[in-house]
Amino acid sequence: MSLTGVMGRFVVALLSVSVVQSQSEYGVTYTVTHIYAAKGSTVDIQCTYTYPPRKKDQSTEVQKKLWYTKWIKNVPVDLITDPYYRDRVKYYFHGNNCTLRITDLRESDSAKYMFRFETNQSGGSFSGLNGVILCITDAPKLLSVSVSPSAEIVEGSSVTLTCSSDANPAAKYTWYKENGYAPLSEEQTLFFRSIQSSDSGHYYCITIKSLELKCSGYKFIDVKYAPELPSVSVSPSAEIVEGSSVTLTCSSDANPAASYTWYKEDEDSPKTSEQNFTISNIRPEHSGSYYCVAHNNKGTHNSTLQLTVVAGTWKLTAAGVTFAVLLSIIALSVSLWIWKWRSSKELFQPGNRADNREQKQPQDQEDLQYASIQFPKIQADPLYSSIRGTQSHRHMKEQEVIEYTAVRFKRDSGALR
Repeated sequence: MSLTGVMGRFVVALLSVSVVQSQSEYGVTYTVTHIYAAKGSTVDIQCTYTYPPRKKDQSTEVQKKLWYTKWIKNVPVDLITDPYYRDRVKYYFHGNNCTLRITDLRESDSAKYMFRFETNQSGGSFSGLNGVILCITDAPKLLSVSVSPSAEIVEGSSVTLTCSSDANPAAKYTWYKENGYAPLSEEQTLFFRSIQSSDSGHYYCITIKSLELKCSGYKFIDVKYAPELPSVSVSPSAEIVEGSSVTLTCSSDANPAASYTWYKEDEDSPKTSEQNFTISNIRPEHSGSYYCVAHNNKGTHNSTLQLTVVAGTWKLTAAGVTFAVLLSIIALSVSLWIWKWRSSKELFQPGNRADNREQKQPQDQEDLQYASIQFPKIQADPLYSSIRGTQSHRHMKEQEVIEYTAVRFKRDSGALR
């Protein structure tokens, strides 16, 4: 993959992860680890540096700051003084921030760029040795980067990348992954014992020989794998009401991309072979378990979703009214039964018989009053013993036997005389 299509005057760094090298309290932080730039473009390489503000009762002062790619006689060569970079290099410093700008990039500008600062403290000089690798995309490339096996790469298999060079004697090799953080290997080969899907990406290697750096082109590694456990969801996610429209969605990470099939449990025929399954005018009989199968030529995986449909609002209202009516009927029936039971119980209690009920007749019948009168047995009075009534003797005897009689009194009648 070529990166010659860099847009604009400045090139964008491949990685924006800080890399820190430190020694005691001194340190240099590079904002990127490596940069690809096109021939003729301009690139900014940035860093920050730190140092102790005071040491041995003496304030620390930075006396020199520079960028370099090589050493001569154990002294780093300042790019500002290097004739090769004359009029193409500028430094920008603001506080503890440092920036190197290179304009009109050339093929031979491929190199590792490092920052160094020196202070007034004894031993107070520091270099960020890891630096930033700059590769010019139009520069001559290494012979090739090969991959074994050359056929399709499947997750879990072993893979070897080999960097070829015509350097003689052999050069020093370093492997990088695009947007990676740090070097992957400093061998001519890069080996994966069990490659994973996360290892997919672009790889390249560099060689350094006699301070000359060469970069390989990119080699894309495409790792194939079966679908992962699908993620299933329902929209809308709120309560599903009868008559509404519902969409079931299934998604899974896979390479090659997964195909999807929706099923309802206990049914053999698929509902759809699309990623989304929409049910319009949903009804209670649509309730149940649905599962999505994600599949490609590397394998399958499925997930289940439970769908519950509630009755429409009008049905819920009708059901509520019906329930209230039934509840009222039951309450009324219970009340009537209790009333009848209490009435029958009072009827058969002692003192509540018919003769007593007669005594409880309404007293608005003011014209009649009844009383039970007991007369003593008639005794013969000597004074009237010779007097006989008009009734027969037999009838008298019958009167003597009767002890009770009913006497009728008129209201407001006078006293017996």
